[in-house]
Amino acid sequence: MVADFAELRRKMVDNQIRTVDVTDLSVLEAFSTVPREDFVSEDMKALSYIDTDIFLCSAQNGLPPCYLMRPASLAKLLQLAAVKSSDIVLDVGANGGYCAALLSRLAGAVVALESHKALSEQATETLKRFQCDNVVVIHGALEKGYAVGGAYDLIFIEGAVDFVPESLFDQMKDGGRLVVVEGCGNSGVARIYIKEDGIIAARRAFNLAVKPLSHFLKTPDFIF
Repeated sequence: MVADFAELRRKMVDNQIRTVDVTDLSVLEAFSTVPREDFVSEDMKALSYIDTDIFLCSAQNGLPPCYLMRPASLAKLLQLAAVKSSDIVLDVGANGGYCAALLSRLAGAVVALESHKALSEQATETLKRFQCDNVVVIHGALEKGYAVGGAYDLIFIEGAVDFVPESLFDQMKDGGRLVVVEGCGNSGVARIYIKEDGIIAARRAFNLAVKPLSHFLKTPDFIF
């Protein structure tokens, strides 16, 4: 039996995303139109709309495994980001390009930064197929950002962190925002940073548990 992905996509929006108080119509429309099943492996397509993080690739070359973020969590973060059609966005930890495809519907231009070479190549191919012409995929170190494409109106980090490096704050425009989850597991907190006159202030938004990005995790201190 062939899955009705359009129906699964509608149920995802109605039963997962709307139920966590995501009301932004542009965000709901993006999730309703971007085919999530095309951003996962063939053997995971039937599970692409379940209410959980989806495995994308194993750890390789010193890099950790990657997961596609749970739809409701991603939608809440995108609503918090309040993306405008004029925004230039840096998507940090872009994986196979699903979030970048959503952002392509919301923003003016998107730089999708991914450290896994195979995933960055997959993202380039898939986004090109869906004619996301306002997205460019960059393979590089996440913690360094991509200063060549900045400064950015929005920096969106796809994963939980212990800290945000100064290199990313430096790539924010004045008046720009950075959205991230700080802390792992149930202690995670979604925050939005705003830069005004060169000063960066943070606002706590809500608790959220998402998969960590190892590039932004503190190394445990050695204890005798």
